[in-house]
Amino acid sequence: MHINSFVKLASCLVAGLFSTTLLASPDIQHWTTKNGARVYYVHAPELPMVDMRIVFDAGAARDEADPGLSILTNGLLAEGAGGLTANEIAERFESIGARFGNSAHRDMATLSLRTLSEKKIFDRAVATLTTILTRPNFPKAAFERERSRLLTTLKRHKQSPGSQADEAFFGAVYEGHPYRLMSTGTEAGINGLNLGKLKSFYGKYYVGRNAVLAIVGDLDRNAAEQLAENLVGLLPAGQPAADLPKVAALKEGKTIRIEHPSTQTHILVGQPGMKRGDPDYFALYVGNHMLGGSGLVARLSNEIREKRGLAYSSYSYFMPMRENGPYTIGLQTKNESAEEALAVLQETIGQFIKEGPTAEELDASKKNITGGFPLRISSNKKIIDYIGMIGFYGLPLDYLDTFNSKVQAVTVEDIKKAFQSRIHMDKMVTVMVGGNVNVAADEKNNTAVNNNKK
Repeated sequence: MHINSFVKLASCLVAGLFSTTLLASPDIQHWTTKNGARVYYVHAPELPMVDMRIVFDAGAARDEADPGLSILTNGLLAEGAGGLTANEIAERFESIGARFGNSAHRDMATLSLRTLSEKKIFDRAVATLTTILTRPNFPKAAFERERSRLLTTLKRHKQSPGSQADEAFFGAVYEGHPYRLMSTGTEAGINGLNLGKLKSFYGKYYVGRNAVLAIVGDLDRNAAEQLAENLVGLLPAGQPAADLPKVAALKEGKTIRIEHPSTQTHILVGQPGMKRGDPDYFALYVGNHMLGGSGLVARLSNEIREKRGLAYSSYSYFMPMRENGPYTIGLQTKNESAEEALAVLQETIGQFIKEGPTAEELDASKKNITGGFPLRISSNKKIIDYIGMIGFYGLPLDYLDTFNSKVQAVTVEDIKKAFQSRIHMDKMVTVMVGGNVNVAADEKNNTAVNNNKK
């Protein structure tokens, strides 16, 4: 079947899938392959399609002394495998309408595939994915090309105030921790890589005991078990990645000001937040929904945009990871209003931590979160996102079933207690990147950085 037929078929049937999926959370089944890979499976026969995602604990947090190693290793998997060239691999997927993807982040590296469940198409798609996963060639020409592309990306980042802000923020919040590394690596790190390092990284981390396989679609349990053994089951068993170090709490606040020739100043404020499975997850999540996570109706947006017109948008979010991911608050504003916008942001957060939300705010947020929850699991793609996350972070299998009830159980006091014990305004990292930033000489806890002198 050609890709156009694939798209038309999916479009015709999606309405039926949407109506049935909204009624209940998916039934997640779990088992382990013979070589130790963990499998999470949802039977979804509404569409003749199968989605699969393989997740390895092989993200940038594992780069150690070689920033960029994880993303370059992952990127080269489909650039040549089992004697096939990158073009031949791409043609195999395109000819049957299958969609392959791969990516690397801080915690994880992934490979994904979407294919029709018709046997001939399914078997060909899975065979190609298996070749990529288990028999990568790491061709030298592709290595040099992808390394050059990453170096070009890093040069662009130096011209982007947003990228500069992100790098400075993570470097300050996670000083000395693996999370300080950007997934795109560093110029020195990428220049120091070679094929031997990539092959060693692949051999260490792309193994059964370090893998999670998520499967969603028109495949019965027996077929899913066979798929798992014929895919991740072919990898060496290996060992799971070692535990990451704990994230240290910040001992003091720090402000980093970076001059950049832009008309807008990018502002990021934050600190380490929480990890997946954190006991305060729902109190912090629901509380932040009111503070800065619900778009234009959030407190931050109301104070900064609606009342004062200082920024088009502002936001805050927790990014739970294997260890404490960041709590980030951000906005962009005109250079001349940067100090005022920052002051309003700090005052709004401080007031929320001290007083918590009103009962009316909490009720509205609960309705918004729980009312929108069915849309989060309204497609196979969204479901596989969740079960991949559940598997990788070892969350309970009933995570989706109990999500709404745990949101409903959150009280005003829960939110106040969680924010007051976890979020500390005097220990925040503040990053400001923009034109003509106001650098106060010898100001305590401030670091002035002239981007043109780097």
